[in-house]
Amino acid sequence: MAGEPQADCLFCKIVAGTVPATVVRETETTVAFRDINPQAPTHVLVIPKAHYADAASLAAGAPGLAADVLREAGEIAAQEKVDDHGYRIVFNTGAGAGQTVFHTHAHVLGGRGLQWPPG
Repeated sequence: MAGEPQADCLFCKIVAGTVPATVVRETETTVAFRDINPQAPTHVLVIPKAHYADAASLAAGAPGLAADVLREAGEIAAQEKVDDHGYRIVFNTGAGAGQTVFHTHAHVLGGRGLQWPPG
């Protein structure tokens, strides 16, 4: 069920503290931690503590929580000092888009040139 922890979800396990992560920020509703395979000098994942499979289901089921994730992405950019130079927030939605963990997560990327289109 949406919003409920899933026993087989890696990010639910990080929220529960049963899988370690390098947490850089935590709020009542979100957790932010460093990506284990960074694609930029700053690469932090921001996740809702509640389980939603992807960004679309989060936005439909809990729009306030979706706003929390986006707000925290901006806070992470400021904390990591990439907000002045520019940063990217990426939500991969579905396997065809590169989503590999099916718990909504925003990638906050910065600290290097981010070309367009992404590839």
